[in-house]
This record gives sequence, structure tokens and C-alpha cells, in this order.
Amino acid sequence: MSRLNVLYEDNHLLVVDKPAGIATMGAEAGLPTVHAMACDYLRVKYKKPGKVFVGVVSRLDSMTTGALVLARTSKAASRLTPQFADKVGQGAVKIYLAVVEGDFRSEAGSPDEGVLVDHVRKDDAAKRMRVVVGGPDALEASLQFLVLGRTENATVIAVQLISGRKHQIRVQFADRGHPVLGDNKYGSRRQFDGAFVRGQPKGVALHSWRLQIVHPTLRDPMEFVADIPSSWSEWAPIIGKPSSAWKRVARAFEIPPMIKPGGSS
Repeated sequence: MSRLNVLYEDNHLLVVDKPAGIATMGAEAGLPTVHAMACDYLRVKYKKPGKVFVGVVSRLDSMTTGALVLARTSKAASRLTPQFADKVGQGAVKIYLAVVEGDFRSEAGSPDEGVLVDHVRKDDAAKRMRVVVGGPDALEASLQFLVLGRTENATVIAVQLISGRKHQIRVQFADRGHPVLGDNKYGSRRQFDGAFVRGQPKGVALHSWRLQIVHPTLRDPMEFVADIPSSWSEWAPIIGKPSSAWKRVARAFEIPPMIKPGGSS
């Protein structure tokens, strides 16, 4: 089983940098999951016999990389779960990086930043989400975006999720003709180089970059950063220095400074 990359842990939290190609939980029998890896990690590190509690309070798609928060106690899980619920301005701040096909520009206003709002629903038969006009099972999906740069055939974008729908970033950009690079399910015609599992492409150009939450017991604001993966080397020059890119994103999204693990600001 792959080694777990731990970004932060204490008695209540376990924050990991999820690799591509591994489901958060609920995979087919015999396949690894982040949940199982976390249980094994805690069992071995703390010499715990029997079962270990790990609460899944949010998920990342199997092909998505980056920061993922897990709870180590039931109290932490019950207090973290509402932060990931669909309550605008009242929950966790989730910032992603994405590379989408083509020259993406806003539908109105500035071409480089804006808000996308759609209604989506599950298509269980196709195992995907779809943008729909409306209907009793349609849910509003909204996100804020900032273009960080472009090449001749792709656009690098920072995204802040406002709602938290399944496959949201993937389906909203794909519906506008700009699927996430490597995302064949949503129409990508290009492979995302560098993210492979057992020789097969298992990743897409979507990364959970920064995550801000309130600690479930201490009530302190905390920020976790998952470094941009090595598989993104082609896009690193466009993103530039991560600290400078973050200043642009935080200014555009009006995100206040948070306390980082270890007490630094």
C-alpha cells in the first residue's frame, strides 16, 4: 500500500495530501482507499490493536490530488462535517488548481475572473453529473474562478468552491466546452501526463491546493497547503512562485489570512 503523505495531525485531525488514482473511501474490494491507508497509518504509528476510528468529513474524487481533512474522533467528525456542508460563507474555504482544455474566458465581465452558477443533477446510469435547466432533483452549483495563465491550448485556473457538489469543477467547466485536462469522463481529448498508477493514467489536472477550516475543538482557524504535484511540471511556469500566486488568489477571492499549523500566520 502506498505511503500516506501527512500534512498535519493532532489528537483530533489528520490532514493528508491525497495521491491520484485512490478513492477517499468506498472503492471496490481489494483496492486501496485513503480511509484504509489512514487507519493503517494510525494503527501502526500508535500501536493500536483492532479497529481505528477515522471519520470522512469530505471527499476528493479518485483522480483528484491534494489536501484532504479526516477526523480522528467522533466529536471532531461531528463538528467538521457542517463546515463542509453547502452553506455559503459559513464553512471551509476550498481552493483548487485546475488546467482546462482551450482558452477559457468568462461569459461576462472580466475574461479572467468571475463566478459560474449552474444547476446540476446526478446521472446514476452514466455515473456522472450533468448540468440541467432545472427540475425537482437539481441542485445549485456555484464556484468562483481566477485565470492564472494560458498556453495555446489550455488555461490554468484557481477555483474556490462556493457549493460542494459531486464532480462540480469538472462538470461546470466541461459544460462550457473546457473539460479538465485528462478527464475523459467529461469529454477531455487530451491525457494528463505524469499522473499514473500501475502504468495507467489515473489522474486529471485538478488539485486541492489550499484548505482552510476551524479546528473542531480549539476553534482556531487553520490552513493546510498541499504542494503542487510534480506531475504539474509543465504548468509550473504559468503558475509561477506559489506564494505569489496565492497572493493573487487571496486578493481576488477576498480570503483573509489564516493561522497555519504550527502557529505561524
